[in-house]
Amino acid sequence: MNIFRTLHRSILMLFAVVVVSIVTLVHISVSNIVAEQSRAQQQSHSPAVKLIVEQLMQPLHISQTLAKARELKELMNHPQGKEDEIFAMLARLNKEFDLNFFIASEISRIQYNSTGRRIELNEEKVNWYFRYKEQPEKAMADIGQWQNPQFYIDLKIYNENDEFLGVFGVGKSLNGFTEIFSEYKKAYGYDFIFVDQNKDITLTSDPELLVQGITFKNLTDLPWFQALNETQQASSLNNLLLDVDGKESLIAELNIQPFDWTLYLITPLESRQTEISRGFIISVVTLLAIIFGLFLLIYNLLYYFKKDMQKIKQIDILTELSNRSNMTLKFEELMYEQQSVSLVLIDLDNFKPINDTHGRKAGDIVLRQIAQMLQSEVRESDFLGRWGGEEFILLMPNTGPHEAVEICQGLCHKLAAMTITTGSTSIQMTASFGVSFTAIQRPMSEVISAADDALFVAKREGRNLVKMQLIKSD
Repeated sequence: MNIFRTLHRSILMLFAVVVVSIVTLVHISVSNIVAEQSRAQQQSHSPAVKLIVEQLMQPLHISQTLAKARELKELMNHPQGKEDEIFAMLARLNKEFDLNFFIASEISRIQYNSTGRRIELNEEKVNWYFRYKEQPEKAMADIGQWQNPQFYIDLKIYNENDEFLGVFGVGKSLNGFTEIFSEYKKAYGYDFIFVDQNKDITLTSDPELLVQGITFKNLTDLPWFQALNETQQASSLNNLLLDVDGKESLIAELNIQPFDWTLYLITPLESRQTEISRGFIISVVTLLAIIFGLFLLIYNLLYYFKKDMQKIKQIDILTELSNRSNMTLKFEELMYEQQSVSLVLIDLDNFKPINDTHGRKAGDIVLRQIAQMLQSEVRESDFLGRWGGEEFILLMPNTGPHEAVEICQGLCHKLAAMTITTGSTSIQMTASFGVSFTAIQRPMSEVISAADDALFVAKREGRNLVKMQLIKSD
């Protein structure tokens, strides 16, 4: 049902996008802007949207996805003695995404960079870390202005106990931004100014406004902004006509919401072109906003659709079998369809010594090979999954308990006769089987409990056995 709800939402959202697009096209078509001039000017601004999407949104999406990785949280939770693993992971990410990555660890008080550089976290060297640490925001976009300007996305990382582990960051060079803006300023006369929430100028096509050293210039320092009254300064500057460097210019304002930045397009106007240019700037900014909004809409639509799909089909990474969540959903579906089902818990005997003696890698190989063998032996109508650790679960729809026991005895014998090779070591394994059954709708916990009791009996009586426990009638 979730997938249909998602598709329903998707259709409504796409319908809204189509309506907005049609309204925008009508607005542009009925405007009094000269067609050729309008087309050329729109083409001149389209790279701004492309740069916003590719240069700003890409690092945001990548960092948000990687910040959820178990490997990252484990390394940040226990960084001691794992610097080589941290640097290896960062270097791998750098090679894969062509971005700069770093981890600022609260535990080790070290910043690890994908370049291999190691920086001690103290307020003199890395003052941004301590400033950001005290802020309530869990994500921040910033510009690091050195010889090679970098756009950074910084995300706070917490462990399962909501303890602060440090900051995971992604950086991307923005030299291309300023170069392209400079070219467009020469070709069309437009000035581009990006400012953050503090009105600090982060990016601009004007070389005189670029950051000096580590000090940002502020929008309030510009003469044309100082010439505005207090009301104008505190409100939107969109469509404002004013004097910039002795030239009459029109200001267009576009909010970049994910970063709380604002883009100002400053267009010098000749007096006879004022009205045409005003209409053009309004249309272009509207189009930019629609395109940018469309991108965000599609991104979020795909994200939520993928999220719903993952709820429906979830796979255990190690064994490539269905995981606990998916098997729980499958049992509920069988109950909803009023099918009888035999439920089997399969627990590998003496598995812990495998990890202790041969290592966790060997244990993983054992689990994978046994999972492959079981999957190849069960019937097409059955559902096999990993329940957790060294325990598997088997759902056998429309199968009585005695038939299920016979099938499981066959699996038990084949598993015991199986030789598992882990490099130079051969391992023999056995497993204990606990079988339960329900012919009516019951909570899965009740059926699992009966199977677990049967499994306990199999373990107690020597392992490598199949035992059955039926649920007592009320």
